[in-house]
Amino acid sequence: MPPDPAAEADGPRDSGPDPAAPAPLDVPRTPTGDAGVDAVLERLGDAGHLGTDGHVAVYEDVHRGLRDALTALDARPGSPAPAPPYRHRS
Repeated sequence: MPPDPAAEADGPRDSGPDPAAPAPLDVPRTPTGDAGVDAVLERLGDAGHLGTDGHVAVYEDVHRGLRDALTALDARPGSPAPAPPYRHRS
């Protein structure tokens, strides 16, 4: 039986949810115990409210925040790095 032209004139049928539409990612995030790192990781939840084209900006922002947190650890005053071993050359 050929398709009914009147039914096609009404527009496309709903084929279900739009795969490009924002959807919560529901990825569990375990607290690290560091408030700064936890705040940066919480930003990952924003990706679920954006279309896929917005994910890159969120991931880059989180990466930048984590890199800054690691850099801050290197800048903390603490015990100096061990001196390199003495190498006697004869």
